[in-house]
Amino acid sequence: MPKKTSFFSKKLISWYLTNKRDLPWRSTSNPYFIWLSEVILQQTRVAQGLPYYLQFIKAFPTIEQLAAAPETKILKLWQGLGYYSRARNMHFTAKYIVNSLNGKFPTTSQGLLQLKGVGDYTASAIASICYNEPAAVVDGNVYRVLSRVFGIFTPINETRGIKEFKALAQELIDPEQPGRYNQAVMEFGARYCVPQNPDCEGCIFNDRCEAFRMKKVGELPVKIKKLQIKKRYFNYIVPISADNKTILQQRKGKGIWQQLYEFPLIEQPSAVNIEELKQLEEFQTFSANYCAEDTALYNETPIVHKLSHQHLYTHFWIVEVSNLEEKGIPFSEVSDFAVPVLIQNFISNFSQWNH
Repeated sequence: MPKKTSFFSKKLISWYLTNKRDLPWRSTSNPYFIWLSEVILQQTRVAQGLPYYLQFIKAFPTIEQLAAAPETKILKLWQGLGYYSRARNMHFTAKYIVNSLNGKFPTTSQGLLQLKGVGDYTASAIASICYNEPAAVVDGNVYRVLSRVFGIFTPINETRGIKEFKALAQELIDPEQPGRYNQAVMEFGARYCVPQNPDCEGCIFNDRCEAFRMKKVGELPVKIKKLQIKKRYFNYIVPISADNKTILQQRKGKGIWQQLYEFPLIEQPSAVNIEELKQLEEFQTFSANYCAEDTALYNETPIVHKLSHQHLYTHFWIVEVSNLEEKGIPFSEVSDFAVPVLIQNFISNFSQWNH
């Protein structure tokens, strides 16, 4: 643990009061709005998350309205933000708070931790901002700032590193204004002590920053090598009938995009050409069920959709069919369904969709 830390919080808060962004959730201490903003901003930049926050508070001004909403509407509003489990957990938690807690949020970080989808960071943020509890937030921005200023080389994704940084953050927090301190350290990490090429010469901490002194700013924070990226090969079968209808299916199970809609999918261990596709049992079953007449590859080059631990190499196959019957959905209605961004982008670019 660094010996001299008293300089940090006062200087940080002073910087924040002069440089903070005017964001809508900073003008309230309502736990519903703070919770909503924190859930949306998990693993999301402010610039991307802000319009989602605004549309959610417009659609659901109270937690009771969010709890009463159908999941399909929530997933549709969430579309494009990724990590859809956040939206489902948010909906679950809203219903729990309304039905089991009389619409009232827990008022301590420990109580907030009992809510689904709320981890240590989110609980600390809500407790400090809404209830003035000195509970320090720790996330990527905080790891970066503290590791550099105090010269800490303990890996941030190992248990000992997580404990060390949490203890230091807790020591640094201003007990008189914990919410402001937490927002200040987050703001400083997001806007000034950035991952690449920070302006160290103009930094308020450059006379105390250990990483700057040692010329090791680019090496901190230390993170052990992440998991190997898994490659997956998706073949989406896009049936088109003479009356311009298609098929969407809802994803089941606990994998990516749970409960979102997509075209019929055939996943293979590697890319396939049209001859290989037609030999697959899944495709032959599809062809027999829907009377497939002609098949064409939409994109010669696979669309690579990158998720945190996997890359999806995707081909779309356009299949003319004559037997959709009641399962068919007009293409004009496809955009009403909550679909992954990968599917939404295809729909937007598909020439059939634009006519």
